[in-house]
Amino acid sequence: MNAFDRDLGKPDDLAVLHYGDGEYAVLSPGRFVLCAVTNAKIPLDALRYWSPEHQEAYAGAVEALKRWQG
Repeated sequence: MNAFDRDLGKPDDLAVLHYGDGEYAVLSPGRFVLCAVTNAKIPLDALRYWSPEHQEAYAGAVEALKRWQG
């Protein structure tokens, strides 16, 4: 289970996360993070792709692949 509380943060609040292998930790509560490739808002409950190495989130598999390819 990811460590965040749905009741924390306003609907327009950007969360700050620490991305680990298979899980993330919420450093600053919010409702979403931004995709590192497209800058799209990703709700925390929809976040599935991120890079622990680069400490960034991706909106989907296509965006993660684009980042990996450089």
